Amino acid sequence: MPEEQSPTPPPVQPSTPAQPPPPSVAPAPPPGSPESQARTWNMLCHLSALAGFIIPFGSILGPLLVWQIKKNEIPSVIVHGKAALNFQITVVIAVFVSLVLGALLSVICIGVLFFILAGAIGLAGLIFAIVAGIKANDGKDYQYPYSLTLVK
Repeated sequence: MPEEQSPTPPPVQPSTPAQPPPPSVAPAPPPGSPESQARTWNMLCHLSALAGFIIPFGSILGPLLVWQIKKNEIPSVIVHGKAALNFQITVVIAVFVSLVLGALLSVICIGVLFFILAGAIGLAGLIFAIVAGIKANDGKDYQYPYSLTLVK
């Protein structure tokens, strides 16, 4: 009686190596090109808000100056400058209101919470400005959360 042989499995085909996904960030333009300069000035629109740590109201003056100086040369600076300026004005208003409420309500011991809130708003303004600067340097537009549109 012949032994029954089990069917041989089909040969395994070698898989082709998986290709990495395309990069999500556009490749950086060569240094000195107009696009590279535009990205740099767009980034400076957002990061110039850090001048608020050195100069009173520098967080508003920085984006305003960069926007006004470069708006005629680089059209994309108009969008980034207005966005940065609107957000920094919103942050200053929110911090001011929080500090005033904290001073008024400190009589009943709730004011301390508003002072902490003012610090948190300032920290959020710093973080969002840095994130927006990084996005602008990557060639992307960034929309700040909770920003009033005061400058159109």
